[in-house]
This record gives sequence, C-alpha cells and structure tokens, in this order.
Amino acid sequence: MRILLAEDDTLLGDGLRAGLRQRGFQVDWVRDGAAAERELRAEPYAAAVLDLGLPLLDGMDVLSAVRRAGVTLPMLVLTARDTVPDRVRGLDTGADDYVVKPVDLDELAARLRALVRRAHGQVQERLVAQDVVLDAAARSVTQAGVAVALSTREFDLLQVLMLGAGRVLSREQIEQQLYSWGQEVESNAVEVHVHHLRRKLGAALIQTVRGVGYMLVRH
Repeated sequence: MRILLAEDDTLLGDGLRAGLRQRGFQVDWVRDGAAAERELRAEPYAAAVLDLGLPLLDGMDVLSAVRRAGVTLPMLVLTARDTVPDRVRGLDTGADDYVVKPVDLDELAARLRALVRRAHGQVQERLVAQDVVLDAAARSVTQAGVAVALSTREFDLLQVLMLGAGRVLSREQIEQQLYSWGQEVESNAVEVHVHHLRRKLGAALIQTVRGVGYMLVRH
C-alpha cells in the first residue's frame, strides 16, 4: 500500500519512512504543507499520515482544503498537539484518526491498515477470497490452511487485488499502489507478478479483463 507522509522533522520523518517501509508500506515523504496538499490532490494514495505543524501551510489547513476538494482517502493526523480541543478540531475537520506523538511504529502501522481496510469496506483483520487468506500484519498468506511463500512484490500485489476484490483494476492503478517515488517500474512488471500469483494460487483467483486490467474473484 502506498501512503503519503507529511512531516517536516527530518530525523522523525526518516525514522517513520524507514519503519513503515519495513512494515510493508510504500512511502512518499513530503516536508511542507503545500507539497502535501498538492500530492494529496494529484495522487491516489491508500492513506496519508499528516503532521499539523508543517511549514508553508499548516496541516489543519491541508486537511480542510483536501476534504473540501473531495479527497476521500483515509487521513491519520500524527502531531504533538495533544489537547482535547485540538483532537476534536482535527477529527471534525476530516481526520479519520488522531494520534499524539510519540507513537509506536507497530501501532501506527496497525492504525493505517485498519483505516485502509475500512475504506475498502473490509471489516475483518484478515482478507479472505475463496480459500486464500492474507494477514497484512504478519505479512503471510495461506491457501486452504497451507502457507504460501510469496515475494514482497507478489504479496503487495495480492493485497491490492484483495482490497479491491470484485472490481477491475487497471495496470496503472495497481502500479500506483505498488511503487513509491524513485522506484523503477518495468513495463511488464504487473503481468509477471500476476503470472507468478496464478502459478502459486491457481488461475481461477485472478481474472484478466482484456483491455482493462485484472480482477480478483472473491467467491
């Protein structure tokens, strides 16, 4: 899952980016509010982590502006502003979650996974399609109760498809969730990973919609 991190503290931002990457997220990091608003309006992120004390444009103003613009992705505010009025204002302005610094990285990752699941209409911790079960926290996949070994990119692709189960996703939409800034994308990368998933999980799980993209069949 690709997320946007908006944090102006270099040391903290670097730690958050590294920690979230270790937990399976693709992270784009911006350091001011103007850049955060621009990226949130332009890119289809799965979620965003937003500091409030940002230069150029305060995080609360960013939140208000993108919500007025119709941006619906899950937004988690991560800030040192810890008073009740601050939390109330943040949630009323459009934040889906409000976390006070410092935060444990495992907790932050869990909150982000929960926000993304709910945004896709998934209420259970584990994603299930046919006899395949994906555990995002453990980064594990089983089929009919048997563990299936997937590469990092195969796991990420399967997670994207399972979150969007029943919907056709274009190659571009998939690539936008699999790769962050600076990562090279080979022209046939998605096709290759889909081929590997079919070989490991069976051809019936992922359908090709010719000229459009791919769809994971839930049942």
